[in-house]
Amino acid sequence: MDAPPKPWPTGLAEQCEPLVRRVLAPNASHYTYTGTQTYLVGDQDELAVIDPGPAGTGVEGHADTRGEGHVGAILAAVGSARITAILCTHTHRDHSPAAAELKALTGAPIIGCAALAMDDDGPRADAAFDPDYAPDRVLADGEQISGQGWTIEAVATPGHTSNHLCYALTQSGALFTGDHVMAWSTSVVSPPDGDMSAYMASLDKLYAREDRVYYPAHGPAVTKPRQLVRGMLGHRRQREAQILRLLGHGPHEIPAMVKVMYKGLDPRLTGAAGRSVLAHLLDLRNQGRVSSQGDTWTIA
Repeated sequence: MDAPPKPWPTGLAEQCEPLVRRVLAPNASHYTYTGTQTYLVGDQDELAVIDPGPAGTGVEGHADTRGEGHVGAILAAVGSARITAILCTHTHRDHSPAAAELKALTGAPIIGCAALAMDDDGPRADAAFDPDYAPDRVLADGEQISGQGWTIEAVATPGHTSNHLCYALTQSGALFTGDHVMAWSTSVVSPPDGDMSAYMASLDKLYAREDRVYYPAHGPAVTKPRQLVRGMLGHRRQREAQILRLLGHGPHEIPAMVKVMYKGLDPRLTGAAGRSVLAHLLDLRNQGRVSSQGDTWTIA
């Protein structure tokens, strides 16, 4: 999906529904679409903030410790309300680093996904992990937090990362899907932390739910959630079938597979495509359907 024409509503609070507003961070890229969308959930008295976004978006690129830049835009949208929770769907650097800045300015606790630190020299783009993320409380699957007139439930959705959580707003049927499900692009599943088997299981989990609307961290709201998830499951199964067909013609290395499977791909996204192919191959190897020797993959 191509990005909408500029100007984008960066820094502005947009009303999504009565209990939900979003504020777009200024970190647009080929991996983040128009930027990370921070969601404010609650009323004029108390709120939860979901995915506060990247660090270093204050004045002259410095950490936003004075309430400028994106954190300043969040605080302006919050106004006189009290932030009771800062929630992160996962700890990639376009999602969680501003949590520490927001906590320092407001005293609100960081709640939600577990901390995670990974050493991975793969091409991760926006998917570098936040090594400084330090939650005050980790939510388990199904655990809830509440405020005045709202309740948010954690929905564990590992796959994009092992610590990924979605958040369900029980009052309205909205689900905040982070990077797990987005309408503008499929999620990158990048080993070693990204796991295709877990990702597919998490998609099945969401397909079994009856959420009314998805609010992803990047891109437009999803108004037909189950239809999109069904399509995503089909897309991943098609990629798996492509891999098996290629290997059926003989041994392959991942770069050669990417050239065949992703014709016309922007060269800047080649690394991410290779990581997704690797995730599929690892999943197929765990099923005993393919094998590898060095960088070469074959049918088992």
